Amino acid sequence: MEEEKRNPSECTKHLLPVRDALDMLGGKWKLPIIIALSFNNKHFRQMVREINGISPKMLSKELKDLETNQLVKRTVYDTSPVTVEYSLTTYGKSLQKVIEELRVWGAQHRKIVLNQK
Repeated sequence: MEEEKRNPSECTKHLLPVRDALDMLGGKWKLPIIIALSFNNKHFRQMVREINGISPKMLSKELKDLETNQLVKRTVYDTSPVTVEYSLTTYGKSLQKVIEELRVWGAQHRKIVLNQK
C-alpha cells in the first residue's frame, strides 16, 4: 500500500504563514524589544539600558519597523521636555502566548541538548 502523499499546495499553506511570522519576528532584536515591552510601557532610554547590547540606532530602526507592523505604539506626551513612551498594541500582545511557548521550548532545549538549567 502506497503511503499517502501530502499535496504540495497544502504544505505551502502551512509554510507561508510561518515564514511570514519568522520574517516579521526574525533577527536579533525584535523579540527582546517585544518581551521588554510586555512587562510595561517604556521610554527609549529604558529599553537601551534593559536590552543588553542594542545600540540606540538599532533600537530606533526596530521600533519603527514594529510600529509599521502595528505591534508597538509610540505615544508622544506634550511635556517639557517632550516625553515619548512605547507600548505593545493589542495586536503586539497577541504574541505573548507564542513567546511563552518559545521560552518553555528554549528551557527544555537547554536541558536536553546543552545539559544546562
